[in-house]
Amino acid sequence: MTSKLFPLGHPAFVSNTLDRAAHLRFSDEKLFALEGKSSSRAYVIYRDSLVMKKDGDAQRALLTIDEALKFGANPGTVFLGLRDGDAVFGMGIGAPAVEKLLTRDDVVVSELRGMAMQGMVPPEQLSAVAQAKSLVSWHQRHGFCANCGAKSSMAEGGWKRVCPSCKTEHFPRTDPVVIMLVEKGDKCLLGRQKQFAPGMYSCLAGFVEAAETIEDAVKREIFEESGIRCTDVTYYMTQPWPYPSSLMIGCSARAISDEITVDKMELEDARWFDRDEAMLMWKREHPDGLAGPHPFAIAHHLLGRWLHPDQA
Repeated sequence: MTSKLFPLGHPAFVSNTLDRAAHLRFSDEKLFALEGKSSSRAYVIYRDSLVMKKDGDAQRALLTIDEALKFGANPGTVFLGLRDGDAVFGMGIGAPAVEKLLTRDDVVVSELRGMAMQGMVPPEQLSAVAQAKSLVSWHQRHGFCANCGAKSSMAEGGWKRVCPSCKTEHFPRTDPVVIMLVEKGDKCLLGRQKQFAPGMYSCLAGFVEAAETIEDAVKREIFEESGIRCTDVTYYMTQPWPYPSSLMIGCSARAISDEITVDKMELEDARWFDRDEAMLMWKREHPDGLAGPHPFAIAHHLLGRWLHPDQA
């Protein structure tokens, strides 16, 4: 399936148009000045959702700082970077404020994934939104020092937390996840989880464990979930995945065995698909209603790369 929003090789969250301007994180004075400028903007994050302003029939994700504060966003901001010289921040918002917003006709609060799939957020803004969501969520989950338990404080424009008691510094984490298309000759291996939409199959995936290489993680996860042994792991591309803060590492691997043994704790099903059937699923034209992953996700592009090697 071709997508105007996410053409082959361009999943969501990868088109970064921000200059992160890391040198500004070390000056509270400069950040406060930027926050006070009328040209500065903010993305307001509520859990897995984004708060947007309705302008007529359209929605606007980038809010002025004043709009964000009037909506009830928390005053603590995370400095994301500069867009065309203007500062962009991330801000969180609590449930009581969101409940009030839900009664308004000029505000949209909707789950980010669905909004991105529908094109409600321009693709070129999604990377900055993912950045905001990851950092805002990290601060909400890590308010206390993991070393001594004291309440920590935000520093360096939101890119660090510092414990006033034991002086430990804490930094945002990114969790590496391998996601891979397993191929053998003219067929590929796809699986489905119980929570997937009916009929949808996708690439296998799993977290990279401590002291593990990407190649070993690919082989291990494939074997654990499907019983298939693989070799020849190759890297394709990465996709930031802000749920809450992962990095999807897209790879392919060549199977050296055929018989599938599904780990029912991880997957509902796993099957080999030949190229013709996989193409119908990728285009969402399968006669039995089977479908591949949405163009929003890197899995769609891994499958598309296998089906269209001349376009990858």
